[in-house]
Amino acid sequence: MYLKRHERKKDGKSHVYYSLSESVRVGAGRVVQRRLLNLGELNTTQLDRWQRSIEVIEEDGRVGQRRLFSDREGSAPQGEDVCEVVLSSLSLQRPRAFGDCWLGCRLWEELGLDKFWERALGDRRGPVCWSKVIELLAVNRLCAPGSELSVHERWFPKSAMDFLLDGDERLASKDRLYRALDKALEHRDELMGHLQERWQDLFGADCQILLYDLTSTYFEGEAAGVESAKRGYSRDHRGDCVQVVVALVVTSEGFPLAYEVFDGNTVDVTTLEHIVSTIEGKYGMKGRVWVFDRGIVSEENLHNLRERGAFYLVGTPRRKLADFEKELLSGSWQEVSGRPGVRVQLLEQDGETFVLAKSAQRAHKESAMLRRQLLGLDSSLRGLKSALQKATLRKNEQIDRRLGRLQERYPKAWAMLKEVGHRGKRLVWIWNKELLRSARSRQGAYLLRTNLDPMEPEALWAQYIQLTEVESAFRALKSELSIRPIWHQTQRRVQAHILVAFLGYCLWVALKAKLRAVASSITPARTLESLKSILMVEVWFRLRDGGHLCLPRITQPEKEQLLLLHHLSWQLPQQPPPRIYNHQIPNPCVADQATFQNYKS
Repeated sequence: MYLKRHERKKDGKSHVYYSLSESVRVGAGRVVQRRLLNLGELNTTQLDRWQRSIEVIEEDGRVGQRRLFSDREGSAPQGEDVCEVVLSSLSLQRPRAFGDCWLGCRLWEELGLDKFWERALGDRRGPVCWSKVIELLAVNRLCAPGSELSVHERWFPKSAMDFLLDGDERLASKDRLYRALDKALEHRDELMGHLQERWQDLFGADCQILLYDLTSTYFEGEAAGVESAKRGYSRDHRGDCVQVVVALVVTSEGFPLAYEVFDGNTVDVTTLEHIVSTIEGKYGMKGRVWVFDRGIVSEENLHNLRERGAFYLVGTPRRKLADFEKELLSGSWQEVSGRPGVRVQLLEQDGETFVLAKSAQRAHKESAMLRRQLLGLDSSLRGLKSALQKATLRKNEQIDRRLGRLQERYPKAWAMLKEVGHRGKRLVWIWNKELLRSARSRQGAYLLRTNLDPMEPEALWAQYIQLTEVESAFRALKSELSIRPIWHQTQRRVQAHILVAFLGYCLWVALKAKLRAVASSITPARTLESLKSILMVEVWFRLRDGGHLCLPRITQPEKEQLLLLHHLSWQLPQQPPPRIYNHQIPNPCVADQATFQNYKS
């Protein structure tokens, strides 16, 4: 690695600039030079006609102008604004993550969240701005989600958030992070209204069709101080842990409008009334179309929606397919354009409209699942029959226990048995062929129900399929944004943790929407991973007069990163100004080498 001098002629003038480069061997006898970091024009040419000056900030706070290096051979000219550097003293220090953090801060500004939190928390006293602490937590949730302790000890020192937020380590002090959680929670309802306006202004979001679903997130520890932490149906397959239920309302494009936190043992069907009342109370709009899955469907819920003047498009329990057995076998099916293998037909019953849909891909999957269960149960029953004939099992209690375990292991296949029992050394089972034929006809089929005016079944099916946006939101919250598990042990901190995860998802979905408009094949995760390699480093030189020169620099983007920034129509910020320190600063490389030698000895 070395410092390389470049000359460029422009408009009759000669310009000199420097870059940090290295030699890379790419083959036998072939070495190429790769530029790592552009340092810009650090000296001048034609000293009498033009001088390149850069602003430096002295350690004591004074601001002045100094020329760096000299364009003349021999000794440097005398002057207060001239600094002589020792090139051999070059060192790189404090490489920190910059690109992904900068992207998070840029999205925060796009959503107007910086101004919102300044208004909301501007009257709160403190040595640092509280709105910047909230931004720090949300950007961390987007880039490298971790606990508040992790932000304080590990992430903040290794990121460029101090530069991006124009602050210091006090931003990430442990107590301040926890106190910021408590202060942010008071403004949750105002935040929802602000976000709805931003979704409409930035992306033209349609808030008339709302998608609603629920998920659960579990706790590590007993969470004795959290009133809502209870055991219930765990979608995380962690029935051994207490949990809370999180309900999310998003638009058809996936933009989040509201969320609620319920007790961990809350039944899905009991949450709809509260959510609908909350949305109508906040936004004052009736006549919305609510889309939700069959887990929230009940006759009481649908009746309440009709009484409110709202519309619904919902899935129905599979048992409802029995009412349309004839239509499943025949009927006027219609292919869905752009979705090969998906057929739909429109039916009317009791003043409601039903959409019967059937997917060939889904039918193949359900058929394989049922076949695996049937073959497994049949093989196990034959093994049990062989054991009876060999008198390996003699007691009826042992046989009943074995049958009970088979029923638990193969529940779907067990339901297809017409009869099963044992008489002495004989084990008899009979398959219900009528049920098997009925199950085969229902494979891949599902039923939708709506009170909307009759329209094309393809259009109704397309609206219902938008529920995948809610599922995508939950996947992002649980995977990329790490909303689970929850470590907090008080009710208020749990609520605040979910609020920060919600803010992180807002940044995530804003990035997703911007990418969808310009480069739909690129995901938010790939964008963050790509920009993460853009670092901020400090280039240090020793001055001949005994001081030190520090050049904070943002590394040059690679081709893929430049393409991403071009698609987003964004540019990286300008390089920060250099700093001059008049006191002696020990060379960290020498210090580390001495430490290593002491360790070896």
